[in-house]
Amino acid sequence: MGVDMGTSTGLNENVEGLLTYLLGFVTGIIFLIIEKESQFVRFHAMQSTITFAGLWILSMAFVYVIPFIGFMIAWLINVVTFITWIVCMYKAYQGEWFKLPVVGDIAEQQIGSFHQ
Repeated sequence: MGVDMGTSTGLNENVEGLLTYLLGFVTGIIFLIIEKESQFVRFHAMQSTITFAGLWILSMAFVYVIPFIGFMIAWLINVVTFITWIVCMYKAYQGEWFKLPVVGDIAEQQIGSFHQ
């Protein structure tokens, strides 16, 4: 479990961490803007923003670039997105610095936090 160091909003870190994923990159961006104290929340907000913006762009690219087969690939991406969304919200709520492959390292570098 993460140590609750306080947040700018007054919410518990684990609740704020979960909320960074709630609406994908939208809530990720919101919490990147409003959260100034908690590196835990900022990490999850950055990871949410990068992950879900990237998956959304990838899905849309397949739909618009490749007719029919693109829809099937986008559907698979959306299934992966949904599973990732659930896992990330659960892990953040548990207070874990859960890092997705590749994206987690990028998010960590972007916020300047190197939590072990």
